[in-house]
Amino acid sequence: MDAERVAIIGAGQMGAGIAQVLVQSGLQVTLIDVSKPMLDKAMDRIRAGLRKLQEKGKLDDARLQAALSRLRTAAAVAEAKDVDFAIEAVNENEELKTKIFRELDGAVRPGGVLATNTSSIPITRIASSTRRPEAVIGMHFMNPVPLMTLVEIIRGAATSDETYAATKALAERMGKTTVVSKDFPGFIVNRILIPMLNEACFALMEGLGTVEDIDTAMRLGTNQPMGPLQLADFIGLDTCLNIAEVLQRGLGDDKYRPCPLLRQYVDAGWLGKKAGRGFYRY
Repeated sequence: MDAERVAIIGAGQMGAGIAQVLVQSGLQVTLIDVSKPMLDKAMDRIRAGLRKLQEKGKLDDARLQAALSRLRTAAAVAEAKDVDFAIEAVNENEELKTKIFRELDGAVRPGGVLATNTSSIPITRIASSTRRPEAVIGMHFMNPVPLMTLVEIIRGAATSDETYAATKALAERMGKTTVVSKDFPGFIVNRILIPMLNEACFALMEGLGTVEDIDTAMRLGTNQPMGPLQLADFIGLDTCLNIAEVLQRGLGDDKYRPCPLLRQYVDAGWLGKKAGRGFYRY
């Protein structure tokens, strides 16, 4: 199945980024969110992203306007009834995701694919809330979506070959490179990344170094584009905490236990760049 019409559920940073790349790739997109302010903000973000490409000479005005013409917004999951492919991109909250998948199951036409952008929650468990687990798959985009080329594809226990093939084809049409992960908590990227970020939090809590020294050491010592504490701020400290909790709970190993300092920052509302304060001030 070649997807031509795609619904994105969730108009946050990830949802907006996915929608932008989809319309750039020639697909018809419905961006769905119950919050009109979130939809308005997402539309502003998408326009700004397309204009930036235009300024760099990668998109002319005609193609920019054509891309925007392929995008519409809606406030209810029921508006996904005519799509070939739906991608859920809400917060990393299993209860919320499960609720949305039950709604998508009743809305998306038979044969449509139901994908989740979860970064850690088991696909098999999400799929079990639907009557079509064979059509459910993980499609984990990296942030920021317009710049990052990787998509992790995660097959649940019941995911069909047809669903996988359609997902891979859509990702490649978006210009992405795909890897396949087994359905274990954290998948590939976050199974490795989050323990590193969490360990940086422990290093800071224990006074091993300052925020700046820890980040500088890892940037220059391991040739990473940004240090782990800055990256955690960029991801969102609440998201890092949620994923660490999923890893600890799902794998049953205390080596994944979240750092108390990370939890304290989240309790304080210091969630990183999006909140104006995390390990750094913005």
